[in-house]
Amino acid sequence: MKTTLTAIAALMVGTGAAMACEVTLRSSDTHPEGYPTVTAVQHMGELLEERSDGRLCIEVFHSAQLGEEADTIEQTQLGVIDMNRVSLGPFNNIIEETKVFSLPYIFRSVDHMHRVVDGEIGQDILAEFEEHDLVGLAYFDGGARSFYNSQKPITSIDDIEGMSFRVMQSDVFVDMVDALGGNATPMPYGEVYTSIQTGAIDGAENNWPSFESSGHYEVAGYYTLDEHLIVPEVLVMSKTAWDRLSAEDQELVRQAAKDAVPYMREQWQAREAASEEQVRAAGVEIIEDIDKTPFIEAMGPVYDTHVTSDALRELVTRIQETE
Repeated sequence: MKTTLTAIAALMVGTGAAMACEVTLRSSDTHPEGYPTVTAVQHMGELLEERSDGRLCIEVFHSAQLGEEADTIEQTQLGVIDMNRVSLGPFNNIIEETKVFSLPYIFRSVDHMHRVVDGEIGQDILAEFEEHDLVGLAYFDGGARSFYNSQKPITSIDDIEGMSFRVMQSDVFVDMVDALGGNATPMPYGEVYTSIQTGAIDGAENNWPSFESSGHYEVAGYYTLDEHLIVPEVLVMSKTAWDRLSAEDQELVRQAAKDAVPYMREQWQAREAASEEQVRAAGVEIIEDIDKTPFIEAMGPVYDTHVTSDALRELVTRIQETE
């Protein structure tokens, strides 16, 4: 259910510590407390509070307390929520350039993704957010996303035929599953567990930490490491909240966000390893020896559909040429 403005306002009554600051930026995240994206924004808040001599603070509302990602994006654009950590997927239908980072197999590895987002390409795309009442601050890791399901091991592209998978509310993600012969079902993240459990869908796709922290591994006993997507997460700020800050404080916020990135990556690597260990210990069947070539070749129509302008084609080329 969509979180109302009244409900958000009630949740965002500051804590005693936050109220002691002159400015408290309320930040949303769908992931639970302790998740690397949550701890990274909390770390950013510590840096910001220290560097501003206690004037600026961040209060993180984790576990989708302020709503699912699609809803919180809208509320951040409206200035109801100050900051938001969101996967780039839900932005694909809002900011055209973000589609490129969400294309299947656009990144060769996590290291390749880091080099792209840390460089000029990443900054160019962050700049596009300002046209949509948002300020792009930083990229966080989202790991490699793979398919999991409750029905059978997926060892080849043929096994996906006719299966239903939850995807984020993004046309790119929908078309990706369709290109593989599956049935894509866009739905909020919080509805996935029950939908798999009741058989409304066969499975979903995500990274190790999300597969584990959501409990989806409890109802989906097969995880195929096809690694079709390496989609960065993005930390954005409401343009309304941004414009209320002085130029000096804006720079403090930008630098604190940038400095939180290495911390986030370190936390992510540790959490990814721990999540994988827990999932394997739970007895989930992990399908690792898979030929990705047919998966990659099937993505041609997805690129044809979504890379439709010279600017986007140039962006794809720049990413592919990044060493």
